Parts: sequence; C-alpha cells; structure tokens
Amino acid sequence: MKTNTPWQEALSIRFRKLLSGAPDGNPPWLDVIAGGDDRGLFLPSDAPWVVHRDFGTLVGGIRALLVQALHPGSLAGVRDFSRYEKDPLGRLAGAIRWLTVTTFAGSRAVATEANRVNRLHDRVKGEYTTGEGHSSPYSAHDTELLMWVHIAFMESFLVTHELFTATPIPRGNEQTGADNYVAQWGAAVGPLGLENTPTSLAEVDAFIDDLLVRGVLAVSADTNRIVEFIRRPPLPLLTRPIYRLFFGAAVVSLRPEFRTLLGLRSSPHWLVVPLTRATLRLIRWAIGPESPLEEAALKRLARIGAIPER
Repeated sequence: MKTNTPWQEALSIRFRKLLSGAPDGNPPWLDVIAGGDDRGLFLPSDAPWVVHRDFGTLVGGIRALLVQALHPGSLAGVRDFSRYEKDPLGRLAGAIRWLTVTTFAGSRAVATEANRVNRLHDRVKGEYTTGEGHSSPYSAHDTELLMWVHIAFMESFLVTHELFTATPIPRGNEQTGADNYVAQWGAAVGPLGLENTPTSLAEVDAFIDDLLVRGVLAVSADTNRIVEFIRRPPLPLLTRPIYRLFFGAAVVSLRPEFRTLLGLRSSPHWLVVPLTRATLRLIRWAIGPESPLEEAALKRLARIGAIPER
C-alpha cells in the first residue's frame, strides 16, 4: 500500500477537513465504514466504487446541484428546508456522508444511513408551482422527485467521470461501463424507497427527455438565486480559483437543454476539459494516494474474506 509523504498528509488533512468538517480531517463516519462484518452493496471491482473513489465527483457534485435545481419540486425542497445558505459546507458533508457510506460501508451501515436520510425526508413537504404554472403538493418521498434527484446525481457523476478522468468504468455484464454504473447504482436508492430505477444510460436519457418534452423542468427566480449561490458559495479564499474552474467544468458538461434553461454560457470545451483534467490529477498527486474511507472499507472487506488480503 502506498503511503503519503508528510507534506501530502498535511494537504490531505486540510482537503478532508473542508469536505467533512472534521477538525482532524477524519470524517465522523469513518468508523461506520470500517466496522461491521458484512460486505455491503459494492466491491472495489464494481462500477459505483470505481466512479465514486475518483475525483471527477468534485465536478459532478456541482453539476448535480445545477441539474437538481431544474425541477421545481426538488427546488422547493431545497429552498424550504435546506440549510445551504447558512451552512453550505455542513450540507456538503451530509451529502458526502450518504454517498461514501452507501458506496463503501457494510449493508447494516447502509440501512442505518438510509434510515437517517428517510427521517430527514419525513419533514420535507409543502407546495410548489409547476413548470405549467399550477400549484402542486410535494414530498421528499414522492417517487418522481426521488427519481429526479437520483438521476441528477447519478448522471452527473457518470458524465464528469467519463469527461474528466481516465479510469475506465467496469462493464460487468452490461454493454458499456456507463450502463453498468447506472444499473448497479440503482441499488443504492432502494432503501430510500425508490424502486424500478433505470438500468441503462438509454433509460436515463429517456427519463430526462420525457421531462423536457412535458415541460416539467423549469426555471424561476428561486432557481436563479440558488444557481447564483452555487456559482459563488462562501468557500475559503484559497479554494475559490479551483472552485471557479470546477463550476465552469460542470457547465461545460451539462446537456445543452439544461444550459439553455439555466441561462448559463459555456466556456470553450477545448480549454476547460484539459485544464480540469490536469487540475484533478494535480489534486490527487498533492494529497497523496491514501484515502482513509476507502482504506477502511478495503480492510473490512479483507477481514471478512470478501477480497484477498493485501
């Protein structure tokens, strides 16, 4: 196992503190991933593990928030119940916790994490104005809203991984690595009450196309306010230039229909894509090869015999 140099470890701790909010850089859910005697949903050879361990997710998370804001129902939930303006890094840490626990932890821990998220969703309900101008009730447990948030993040992580990283996605038994990722990651949202998720990239595209044709996706003053916040969140000063690059990369990676709806202009593809790829490689090199969360998962899997001892 490769280890960090002292200066890489110092940078790694600062990086992990920013994403997790933990003073020592070790996410509070590290022990959750390390503990238990069960395999979990995914192994290191599975597509979700490969995609989520890579740094394309740094751009994918920004992209997903932009996409999510296009549905007035999910936007209303963020507007009415999210603490994104008062505590954006805390909200980020909560999203990262769900993603990493679901990807790397054992099955019991995944179920516990899903229960935590479901309890948060219980209170998220209200009314919103549809793209057609009608008033409609919403709940975080609504199947269409759950599906939209699932697809917003899944499609974003997939697109940014393929565009900005070099690691191939395992095909498994599917036609492509993208199809395998879509099919496998669907298991992650079953505990949240979402069944019959897409099993291929074509099904994802068909779902999005249907919402676009029906006029479900729409932009309002609330959308513009949240998008502006996503564009310029209150991050530490030294991280802002990198974040601006990643925001531009997220915009470049959007479907043209999404960019048009959001009123976002794309920087040149030929400039943003190689610059983002180089920056992600530089970050990976700077913070070193060690990943406490992934290492904890690998040790648990080796301990229970799910993978060979390293």
